[in-house]
Amino acid sequence: MPSVEVGRICVKTAGRENGKKCVIVDVMDKSFAMVTGPKVVTGVKRKRVNLSHIMLLQDRIEVARGASDEEVSSALTAAGKLDEMKQPVAKRV
Repeated sequence: MPSVEVGRICVKTAGRENGKKCVIVDVMDKSFAMVTGPKVVTGVKRKRVNLSHIMLLQDRIEVARGASDEEVSSALTAAGKLDEMKQPVAKRV
C-alpha cells in the first residue's frame, strides 16, 4: 500500500471532484492532507482533504513540501505525467 507523502499522486473519491487526480503537497496530520490538481491541469483546487476521501496511487513526483501550483505543473511535465493527470478515473458510485 502506498504511503501518504508529499508528491504522491492520488484520486479524489468523494465530493464534486470525484474521479479527478491530484497531488499531495503537504501532510497536515494523521487525518488531513493538502492537495492540488493543479486547477489548470485537472480542475482540482488547492484544498485540505480528509485522507479517507482520496485513493493513493503508486505514482509519485518530486516536489517540495508546500510547492506552488506552477512547481507541481513543471514537475508533472518533467516526469511525463501531465497528459495522464488530465484523464479522469471512472467515478465510484
